[in-house]
Amino acid sequence: MAKSDDFIEKRCAVTGIGQSEIGRRLYRDPLELTLDACLAAVDDAGLTLDDIDGLSTYPGAMGGPQGFSGAGAYDVIDALRLKVGWYDSGVETSGQLGSVMKAVLAVGAGLANHVICFRSVWEGSAQGTGGRGALGMGGGGGSFRASGAQQWTLPFNAASASCWIALYAQAHMHRYGTTTEQLAQIAINARKNAALNPNAIYRDPMSLDDYMDARMITTPLRLFDCDVPCDGATAFIISRREQAKDMKQTPVYFEAIGTAMRDRPSWDQLDDLTRIVGADAAEQMWSRTSLTPADVDLAELYDGFSILTLLWMEAMGLCPVGESGAFVEGGERIARDGVLPLNTHGGQLSAGRLHGYGFLHEACVQLRGQGGERQVAKIPSIAAVAAGGGNTCGAMLVTTNE
Repeated sequence: MAKSDDFIEKRCAVTGIGQSEIGRRLYRDPLELTLDACLAAVDDAGLTLDDIDGLSTYPGAMGGPQGFSGAGAYDVIDALRLKVGWYDSGVETSGQLGSVMKAVLAVGAGLANHVICFRSVWEGSAQGTGGRGALGMGGGGGSFRASGAQQWTLPFNAASASCWIALYAQAHMHRYGTTTEQLAQIAINARKNAALNPNAIYRDPMSLDDYMDARMITTPLRLFDCDVPCDGATAFIISRREQAKDMKQTPVYFEAIGTAMRDRPSWDQLDDLTRIVGADAAEQMWSRTSLTPADVDLAELYDGFSILTLLWMEAMGLCPVGESGAFVEGGERIARDGVLPLNTHGGQLSAGRLHGYGFLHEACVQLRGQGGERQVAKIPSIAAVAAGGGNTCGAMLVTTNE
């Protein structure tokens, strides 16, 4: 094994971040939102479009499901008239942040100096007033012929990830005694943080009673255990480390990344439904650094569904396996002034489903000390970031320490 200082991610930094307008239903052209975020990130880094020589995105251009992809690589390269030495897009990667990690590899390998990464969604507008059901497969009335994994799930009306992820929650509750009240703390903590985030979708206070009174979606997941479809785009500039020091913003360096998947590439056929593939990614990540979970100041962990955040906490070693429910009980430990501030922007449960990219964006905001009202009191220097659920997972440590 090489020394951690030799790993390729150490050669890179996030030098610019940007977001478009974010809203429940903006009814704006998704490419327009994407370009807004990209241009904001370039400006934030103090660069010009002529400096950008790489591009990476997740999931790339996709026709469906509606709202899942706002733009592809070709769309943005052409719209911004970029001249790139490297570019990439695609959905089959190590979670949504796999696109960022591929940019890191490209920059570290010398294929580009400044890569723009973006993720854009318009699921809020796509669903209109029809709810999530409006985003279902098949569209327009007629029959739908399923392929792949859905041929086995659709006959049981398990078309949504909420059905598959509910199995994880059931298994964790059965094996470790995790309770609904503990699960609620992920949603309640997210709402408390979103209240201080002017870009969050839901900012009204939420009590335990509010959580418990919400309708059941798929047992044991209630409405507020599920992320909020919205419209918006997020972008990053990934640059060579030696160039980052002289740029406009405080660099956020990559300490370690994890991309491993040693279980089955499946949502519901994993060897152990209480252990997501994120555990493989996290194990690889920790093997690439001398830091330990005790060094982490801040955690921005995927919450497409609340149970995934608990499983990520265990996967990242931020609490013992089986004890994430007890760790979050009462909410004090994961609050902004707690021992492990968690999802400080409100996560996807309240700030909006920006689908993975929002977590790295918030980590950079907090590490820079630019969080405003929601800024963690003691400015953190090391953040754990994770995105993905089930089999599509990626993990990283980012830091302002040189």
